[in-house]
Amino acid sequence: MLSLHVLLLCAIAGLQLLISADGDPMIEVFKWKQLDFYNRKDGYMDLWSRLCIPDPHVYNSRKCLGSSNSGASSTGSFIQYNNVPQGVTHFRGRLFVTVPRRQEGIPSTLNYIDLAMDGWNQSPNLRAYPNFALNQYNASEQNLVSVYRTSVDACGRLWFVDTGMLEFPNNRQQIRRPSIWVIDLANDRLLKRFEIPQSIVEIGRGLASITVDVDARRCADAFAYIPDLVNRRLHVYHLRSDRIWSFEHSYFNFDPLSDDLNIGGQTFRWDDGIFSATLGAYKADGSRDVYFHPMASTNEFVVSNRVLKQECNAARSDHGDDFQLLGTRGPSTQSTMHKYDPRTGVIFFAEVQKSGVGCWKTSKPFSTENHGSVYSNSSEMIYPSDLTIDEEGYIWVMSNSMPIFVYSKLDVEKYNFRIWRQATSLAKRGTVCE
Repeated sequence: MLSLHVLLLCAIAGLQLLISADGDPMIEVFKWKQLDFYNRKDGYMDLWSRLCIPDPHVYNSRKCLGSSNSGASSTGSFIQYNNVPQGVTHFRGRLFVTVPRRQEGIPSTLNYIDLAMDGWNQSPNLRAYPNFALNQYNASEQNLVSVYRTSVDACGRLWFVDTGMLEFPNNRQQIRRPSIWVIDLANDRLLKRFEIPQSIVEIGRGLASITVDVDARRCADAFAYIPDLVNRRLHVYHLRSDRIWSFEHSYFNFDPLSDDLNIGGQTFRWDDGIFSATLGAYKADGSRDVYFHPMASTNEFVVSNRVLKQECNAARSDHGDDFQLLGTRGPSTQSTMHKYDPRTGVIFFAEVQKSGVGCWKTSKPFSTENHGSVYSNSSEMIYPSDLTIDEEGYIWVMSNSMPIFVYSKLDVEKYNFRIWRQATSLAKRGTVCE
């Protein structure tokens, strides 16, 4: 049996290999034929990890969810084929991976990979975050149901929307209100769980991403922008006031000239509206531009965060020229997620039709000519579902073959899910985004 010392050295070597994997446009880090989990057994309980929240009934007290005496039960048998990853976010050695409950048999919706322990493994098992018990939606009304994507803010907090919805085919169930979660990654404690009222959204379907606008010096004054791809709205949540409001605009709609897609050999039509929002650089007055786009579109739009932060602006029927069209990225550039990198001044796009990553340097005019291609691989990067950039300046991309899963059948003898990584400084090299 290998000693603990040898195992630790192997894990460190694996992490170092992962960190040094630079030099090409995008580097494949992990890949799976099918997902598996460390903690998916019936009745499993993670005894060493609990999530604690403020107890509103007792001053300066906390109660813990998912504790060893909670009696949490399994949410059903594990069906490996149904587990399709959607989101990926890296923060200080932990890679958060989401598996929304779009099918039965998913043991945990919010997970992570410990890079120090499992970075050497080509197809590592996922670990439930913060524990397996909290991912058992039948055990408590405060447990997680379904998470699509996560975001880490400048204050070291993990944000995400729990849709509260089981999206099983032909049997969608809104089992509780959708909610916004904020977790302190320094201690894995829940700082906030905000239930989105029915006056904002009736159901959680379509709340697939979240973007956080905050200055690290004023962590309590955070704003979260939540695109609603179904209702074609942009919701704004303010942490300090604990309020949420919604903007409506024609720019949030899908483009009927761009809704025909051909991905992974599948031809289909999607009408996803506003899908992704990302924050640009700080301006002299302290404001930032918010860039956004529908998924079924090749256009990019922009609005100042000064507009979004004012609740009174959301009530206006005429927004004047607050929301502006930047232009088009070019043919076949429909994008799920995009992210601005402050080190390079470049926005990187996860482009589903091109099965790759695109880019635009924000100091240049927005045009087809100034939109570059970082990487494209139609046989391996099938449907890049998420793209994030960590605090160290690395892009992380998830590709999950979703169209094949939805309209055909995955070949479980082939690799279907992949995570990619690259430094932003190298990703733009050799493109018009230099």
